[in-house]
Amino acid sequence: MKRTAILNIVGLANRHLTEASLAPRLHAFAQSNTARAIDPIVPALTCSAQATYLTGLPPRDHGIVANGWYDRTLTEHQFWKQSNHLVSGEKLWETARRERPGFTCAKLFWWYNMYATADFTATPRPMYPASGKKVFDIYTEPAQDRFDVQAEKGKFPFPNFWGPMAGVKSSKWIADCAKWYEEKYAPDTSLVYLPHLDYDLQRLGAAGEASALPEIDTIFGDLLDYYTSKNVEVAVLSEYAITNVDRPVHLNRLFRKKGWLRIKDELGLEMADLGASKVFAIADHQVAHIYVQDESLLPQVRAVLESCDGVGEVLDEEGKKAAGLDHARSGEFIAVADARSWFTYYYWEDDAVAPDFARCIDIHRKIGYDPAELFFDPKLTAPKLRAAARLLQTKLGFRTLFDVVPLEGALVKGSHGRRPESEADWPVLIGQFPAGDAVFSTDVRDLLLGLLLKS
Repeated sequence: MKRTAILNIVGLANRHLTEASLAPRLHAFAQSNTARAIDPIVPALTCSAQATYLTGLPPRDHGIVANGWYDRTLTEHQFWKQSNHLVSGEKLWETARRERPGFTCAKLFWWYNMYATADFTATPRPMYPASGKKVFDIYTEPAQDRFDVQAEKGKFPFPNFWGPMAGVKSSKWIADCAKWYEEKYAPDTSLVYLPHLDYDLQRLGAAGEASALPEIDTIFGDLLDYYTSKNVEVAVLSEYAITNVDRPVHLNRLFRKKGWLRIKDELGLEMADLGASKVFAIADHQVAHIYVQDESLLPQVRAVLESCDGVGEVLDEEGKKAAGLDHARSGEFIAVADARSWFTYYYWEDDAVAPDFARCIDIHRKIGYDPAELFFDPKLTAPKLRAAARLLQTKLGFRTLFDVVPLEGALVKGSHGRRPESEADWPVLIGQFPAGDAVFSTDVRDLLLGLLLKS
């Protein structure tokens, strides 16, 4: 049976496949294989797209309505959780294993990777000791791989995976990790996540392509040559494409002005009290789930959203059904940004009382995704020196904050989540697949399965 490697090159757009000068290996690969645009689901976000690719289901069925949502029972937001049990539906490797007993899968840095039924898994997982430190690490199954792969390849470069220093080193390490798993286990398929394009394209928009595309192209070319030497067939896909934006939209500040968002004073700083709030947004790139805990406000909330500059579409119950987003985790409304806008989670009106985590890389406490974490605060004189000083403080045993993140959404020049009008801005699927027009996101799984089971 043919073995395969599916490379998830995050942020790779259909338009990038014509860039022979910036991405010659990807361009040549697309020319020698079938390249099809993927009609993206809404929301076109990491967790939702991956869950759809691996189950063939829309969010209403697999349950991943965004990268995070509000848990009405816990009265807490849940962002970037990692348990695979959150994803309903039969996974790609489970179907392959049922069709071909003995089939093995390595799931490397794709999301929802903890306690997955894949044979071999690796995923980012910091440790949070009682001292207040964040200790960078990974989680693997088998558990011993966590030590063995890092002993051979070096520690996973977590600061280069997310934050102001995010860059090519993390994708290079993951590519080396994929080779390590191939050498040790020779799995029937390897799912490999390569995030590099995500960073500068969010920071700089299309202007980031000049440097980021050649860098990811080099990593891709090296992996392609490696897997080809092992007689492993390679396919490429992406979850979404990133388009230019220039307008951050602050829905929670709008709801606060209406008196719908409850603010709680904690040590002189402002915290959003979601359980006591009537209306709030869980913001996620160009999509925001709007939770309305007072049903009498539904008509008013809809009117406010529809009149808000930057909101391109408001999905109500019928709209959610049409989009495949009518799941219990979804908000009463889902706001989708227009082409030039994206949604912040910001709710404070004075930066002096912003919560302490707002200026930190803190993907769990914030009530939404924060792309400003990709920047050092330009107001700081020496941000890297500040970060180094904070690191020294933690090594000396002091509790401290790595408060280097700006509170300025206008810095962000690229985003995703909505369905772009132009097919050039859609994600892609490349490999030995049947030719045809753009493929729906829910059909990607069956195409991948055909590749996995090909003799």
